[in-house]
Amino acid sequence: QISVFLANKAGRIADVTEVLAAKGIDIIALSIADGANYGALRMLTDDYTKTMLVLKESGFTAAATDVLAVEIENRPGALSAALAALSENDIEVEYIYAFVGRQGGSARVIIRVNDNDAAADALSKAGVKILTEADILDIL
Repeated sequence: QISVFLANKAGRIADVTEVLAAKGIDIIALSIADGANYGALRMLTDDYTKTMLVLKESGFTAAATDVLAVEIENRPGALSAALAALSENDIEVEYIYAFVGRQGGSARVIIRVNDNDAAADALSKAGVKILTEADILDIL
C-alpha cells in the first residue's frame, strides 16, 4: 500500500490523482483518513514502483506500508468471521478498506494489523484466502 500525506485543503487529492493519471497509473483501491490539518490517502495501484517514483518526483510525501489483502465471500457475516479470527488471536486491526474487481462473488479487503504474519496465519486457518500482489492485479 502507498500512503500519501496531504494537507487538508481543497484540491490536494485531485492533485495526486491528476499526476498519476498523467503517467497512466491506475488506482485499484483507495481510502482517505483525515486529521485536523493533514490527511492520509492510502491506495493500491497497478504499478507500485512507478507510483512511488512519480509521487516523489512530483513533490508528494509518500511511504510504503505493509498490509494484508484478503478475499472475503460476499455474504452476511463473512467479514465478521474474518475479524473474529483476528480478535481471537489478539491481533489489532488499525484500519480496513475494501474493493471489488471485475469478477463478482467476493470482496477484497485490505487490512492493516500489528502483526501481518500472525494475522495471515489466523485468517488462513479460518478459511480466508490471503491475496498476493499478483492476485490483486489478476482480479482487475
